[in-house]
Amino acid sequence: MSARRRPPPVDYRTLATEQIHPRADRIDRLSTDEVVALLLAEEARAVRAVARRQKAIVRAARLFAATLAGDGRVIYAGAGTSGRLGVLDAAELPPTFGTDPGRVIALLAGGPRAITHSAEGAEDRPAEATQAIARLQVGPGDLVCAIAASGVTPFTLAALVEAGRRGAATVFITCSPRPGRALADVTIAVPVGPEVIAGSTRLKAGTATKLVLNAISTAAMIRLGKVYRGRMVDLCATNAKLRQRALRMVEELAAVSPRRAARLLTDAKGRVKIALAAALLDLPIADAEARLDAAGGSLAALVPGGSRRR
Repeated sequence: MSARRRPPPVDYRTLATEQIHPRADRIDRLSTDEVVALLLAEEARAVRAVARRQKAIVRAARLFAATLAGDGRVIYAGAGTSGRLGVLDAAELPPTFGTDPGRVIALLAGGPRAITHSAEGAEDRPAEATQAIARLQVGPGDLVCAIAASGVTPFTLAALVEAGRRGAATVFITCSPRPGRALADVTIAVPVGPEVIAGSTRLKAGTATKLVLNAISTAAMIRLGKVYRGRMVDLCATNAKLRQRALRMVEELAAVSPRRAARLLTDAKGRVKIALAAALLDLPIADAEARLDAAGGSLAALVPGGSRRR
């Protein structure tokens, strides 16, 4: 890109995430009780700010669900706290909802080491984001969800622009009240106001971002049939707690004895949803699995009286 076309440098003093909180000037002189009360009051503001963006979150959740219902992948991209929250969401979906780890991916500025070690300079290297999107061969059918509390992070914006150029669907999550150009198909701008420690977006901006990501991915998983009557019926039971949870789900939802639930789970090779389909429809495991596949993996659509809404 020529110097003439290069965007003007960012005046960081003007960013919402860099502003001084009006009640923070004497925060170091407050009692611990007063500091905690102020922090919690500001966190409550973050929750209210997210609730005001419900319509945009719904649009993003539909894109997320449609991507995974097809052959596409969801790619989170971000730096610092924003990027780590994307990593967290990507890491938690496979065990909670049985998603394929190769279909929900996180790109963090600075690479995997930046999860636990500071790599803040990496956010200023947009070429690395462009290259990462290219390496993944992102294209139509994929969804890139870019996260930048400030709204101006070069790494994150580069990932968003490259994804759009390649025909992928895009979502942009930011705490900037005015994210500028329409860079994404869906922009979720959650202005939470200044942090009580200026610029520390690990505070309420981080909370707001986590709330948005929780709502998007969880709503998408529900639409994909991975939740039934409030239970995570596609979980991967990889430890004692989760194995007991799986057993309880089959007992409670199918109204069977613990012994019967254990047998159903054994026959279904630990797959809760298939065990439930077999019990609820009174079918052999193979037939229940075929019926479930035909119903798009949704127990609600399969069980008499169930329904499935978009």
